Amino acid sequence: MPPPAPAILPTRPELTMPENVNEPWEYCLYIPNDLRAVTISRRTLRLILTMHGLICLVDTAELLATELVSNAVRHGKGPAALRVRWSAGVLRIGAWDANPEPPEPPVPLEQMAEAEEGRGLGLVRACADLWGWQPLARGGSRGKVVWCELAPA
Repeated sequence: MPPPAPAILPTRPELTMPENVNEPWEYCLYIPNDLRAVTISRRTLRLILTMHGLICLVDTAELLATELVSNAVRHGKGPAALRVRWSAGVLRIGAWDANPEPPEPPVPLEQMAEAEEGRGLGLVRACADLWGWQPLARGGSRGKVVWCELAPA
């Protein structure tokens, strides 16, 4: 039986380990009104959180971002954006779209199994520590941002 292969260790740990997990940061990804943008957003979010040492939040954050971005792309009337911010130990994920109409209220958890639509914000409400939305008007453009927050356990 051959000896086990040696483990491959990173040669540049500064590329894999964050310097300061508590330092605030923010990213914004502008996306077209295209359902492929949901996958691109999810993979970008995974990379951001991994590079900042927040692996513990990746799975839940991906679920939440997928729901928010897919709603923005489906119900928006143009381009959208994914915004990810880390500050004071809290991750905020927001999806902006050009549609100023408020999101439909989330389906109650007990009705989610039977609902054909509206489960996304129900999942956001169930999995996020906090969530909400706000209308936006800046420079003549209108829209809204739907956001949620997560903190490491």
